[in-house]
Amino acid sequence: MRALNLRLVFQFHTLPFRASSSCPITLFLHRNNNNNLLKNKTSSLTPPLLDTNNHSRVRKIWTFPPVCMGRRSSKIAGRKGAQDAKKAKLYSRIGKEVVSAVKKGGPNVTSNSVLAAVLEKAKELDVPKDIVERNIKRASEKGQEAYIEKIYEVYGYGGVSMVVEVSTDKIHRSVAKIREVLRDYGGKMADSGSVMFKFTRSRVVNIRVTNADKDQLLNIALDAGAEDVIEPPTYEDDTEEDRSERYYKIVGSSENYSSILSKLREEGIDFEPDNGSELLPNATIEVDDEAMDLNKELMHQLLELDDVDAVYTDQK
Repeated sequence: MRALNLRLVFQFHTLPFRASSSCPITLFLHRNNNNNLLKNKTSSLTPPLLDTNNHSRVRKIWTFPPVCMGRRSSKIAGRKGAQDAKKAKLYSRIGKEVVSAVKKGGPNVTSNSVLAAVLEKAKELDVPKDIVERNIKRASEKGQEAYIEKIYEVYGYGGVSMVVEVSTDKIHRSVAKIREVLRDYGGKMADSGSVMFKFTRSRVVNIRVTNADKDQLLNIALDAGAEDVIEPPTYEDDTEEDRSERYYKIVGSSENYSSILSKLREEGIDFEPDNGSELLPNATIEVDDEAMDLNKELMHQLLELDDVDAVYTDQK
């Protein structure tokens, strides 16, 4: 049997230095059918995964997760699938609330006022009926526990604060997953109360800037008794596409929230109520591009966790 000779070539990519990171390594594995070592081809930064002429294979190993650098690239990456992800989180959150309500008071809406309130909320937020019905059935399954709502406070990069909202049937699993993300992506768990005071909970409706102008929303907000209309932030390097992805926020209270939605429907304005409430920062923090990208990656990874319903930040 012929012996197989292998040669490992390590190629280091140069990135801006960051104390908490290491650099990605591209591993090249070279061989040929004549059992001879191939010429070093590390001069190419993007070699083919398989070269049919010399049978060279490439494996890329990242010693930290790749992130997009720069505000522009971050904005492009952040837009991809964002709306679908928000909708999925909304449906998941309502589903958990349905399960918890049924576990506590049964599936009868007449006798279970908590379930009735959740179903009204689901209708208000346009949650599909089949999702509600599926979770009512799920609540009766053996071994299904009620969901518990928890809040975790986190420090990000550049002095930024984050609040992670969790709804879970297994607390130990949830906190372990969150700590794992923070360990891998550079966040730090904060003491209880050290971050929450920087935010205020409000009922919020999000409207894409292309769906309405500010004066129109101000009139609607005034008629409905809303508290404020928040304009989205803008940057010097914004393109028309960037601006089209911005959202106005109409801020209201529990008392006038339904009135705000009704006014928007009357005017034919599309909106995204999300889960019906948000934690809004009392003040925002502006950070450099690298910290912005790292914080966005951290938030993205937290939101990927099934138990996490929302992540709020005071980053501008």
